[in-house]
Amino acid sequence: MTGKPIAITQGDAAGIGPEIVVKAFLQEPELTRDCFVVGDLASMRRAALLVCPGPIGLPIVTLDSVSALAQCPPRCLPLWPMPAESAGAPPAWGQLSAAAGGAAGECVLWAAEAALRGEIAALVTAPLNKLALSAAGAPYDAFPGHTEMLQAEAARFLGVKVPDCPVRMMLANDELRVVLVSIHVGLQEALNAISIPMVLETLVITHKALGDMLGRAPRIGLAGVNPHAGEGGLFGREEIDILLPAVAAARAQGMMVSDPQPPDTVFMRARQTQTRPAEFDVVVAMYHDQGLIPVKYLGVDKGVNVTLGLPLVRTSPDHGTAFDIAGQGVADPSSLIEAIRLAHQLT
Repeated sequence: MTGKPIAITQGDAAGIGPEIVVKAFLQEPELTRDCFVVGDLASMRRAALLVCPGPIGLPIVTLDSVSALAQCPPRCLPLWPMPAESAGAPPAWGQLSAAAGGAAGECVLWAAEAALRGEIAALVTAPLNKLALSAAGAPYDAFPGHTEMLQAEAARFLGVKVPDCPVRMMLANDELRVVLVSIHVGLQEALNAISIPMVLETLVITHKALGDMLGRAPRIGLAGVNPHAGEGGLFGREEIDILLPAVAAARAQGMMVSDPQPPDTVFMRARQTQTRPAEFDVVVAMYHDQGLIPVKYLGVDKGVNVTLGLPLVRTSPDHGTAFDIAGQGVADPSSLIEAIRLAHQLT
């Protein structure tokens, strides 16, 4: 722990973000004791009343400085109110809103800048809606999601071009960790992006990040592109022409990386259970759905999204805004709680 607080962004206020944030503070007062929320006062009040109806509810204390968190009383929700959104009414539950998308983006950028300046230890991001973010217009329509927004902000802070600040998405739960070569792009574009430099860069980022987390060199399982990992070239040559050269280059740098493995079995071999130890500490998957389906199949309630390669700590729950249940008071905060817990562990 650094002794600095953790900022939790509210996410899209039309979704379940504010609700699960309130539930996290109520259910885990010790875990959230050094945390504060970045968001809209009206939206957080609405969520607090949804979860805690009645005259007492959950008190919200607005902060005028990060250091003021130390003076907040227990059993309350400390809030850094975003000025641009404080005056208006919260957006309708479950409805796409450009205003809500822009507000969610503004919260993320504020928290990212605070983390880069060293004012906070980490940021935990509640889910935002990618369509709402795009509808908000510039600068948010340039980013498919949190990961790309944080990458661009980190590059700006470091004074480098975005490609010179490479990041990767890792999804993790108690049983499995997966890192992706590409993130939010179409499948054809993702396949076209599989190259020796891209795969090697992913392995380098994964090796460093997991090494820092585990305190030792991680065992990396590499998923193939094709069925049966190409079956020696019968079902495609990506494993031979791209993945094996990347593996050789990674091993030359001291990394523990497997040969390309059949994608339909490598995730099972990397799964840590009570009865069987994992063969790998992490799997590097070639594209978004190849890697995320197995993690989410094990349960989104414990899944955490971690952005690797940033000069800051960022975690997030492994689910979206869930517009279909927003405002009903039934959203499960488990994944957000796990994201907060992991953020503490990484700082």
